[in-house]
Amino acid sequence: MKRALIGGFVMMGGLFIVSTILLTGAIYVPDSTSWWSGRSKFWFAIIGGEQYGNDAVDSLFLGFPLIIGVILSILGLVILGREYYQN
Repeated sequence: MKRALIGGFVMMGGLFIVSTILLTGAIYVPDSTSWWSGRSKFWFAIIGGEQYGNDAVDSLFLGFPLIIGVILSILGLVILGREYYQN
C-alpha cells in the first residue's frame, strides 16, 4: 500500500508538471512575435531554438522540465504497475 501511494504521488506530480508546461505554452503562443524554425510554433515556444540573426529568441525554454515531468510520470506508472502485479 505504501508503494502504491508513493507511485501515485510521483505520477501525479509528473502529470502536474507536464500539464502546467503544456498549458503555459498554449497561453504563451498567441503573444509570441518571434520567428520560429520548424513546423510548430507551440513546440518552439516550449522547447526553444537557436537565435536567428539579431532577433531575440522568444521562447520559454521549458524542454528540460518537460522531460523531467514525463520521466516522473512514467516512473510513477511503473511503480504502480509493479505494485499491482506483485499483489
